[in-house]
Amino acid sequence: MEEWWTYIVIIVAGFLATDIWRWLGVLAGSRLNEDSEALYWVRAVATALVMAVTAKLIVFPTGTLSHSPLWLRLGAAGIGFGLFLASGRKVGVGVAVPIILLIAGLWWLGF
Repeated sequence: MEEWWTYIVIIVAGFLATDIWRWLGVLAGSRLNEDSEALYWVRAVATALVMAVTAKLIVFPTGTLSHSPLWLRLGAAGIGFGLFLASGRKVGVGVAVPIILLIAGLWWLGF
C-alpha cells in the first residue's frame, strides 16, 4: 500500500490544482453576461497569451523546430493563417496546414 501513496498524492494535488478551478468556472460562467466588458477583456487577454506563445515558438523555437530556418517557420505560419481565414476559420485547417508545410520544408531541406 505504501507504494501507492505517491500516486494518490499526485492525483489529489492535480485535482486540487486544476479541477476545482474548472468547476468553479463552470458555476460562475453560467451567471456571466456574454456581452459584458469584463468578458471581452478576458477574451482579449486569453487571445494575447495564445498569440504570444505562438510567436515565441515561431521566433525562438526549441527542439527540432530550432533547426528549421526562420523563413520556413514564418511562411508556414503565414500561409496557415491565410488558409485558416479563407476556409471560414476552420481550426483544423489552421493547425494542419502549417504542420504539413513544416514537415515538407524540413524534408526538402534534408533535416
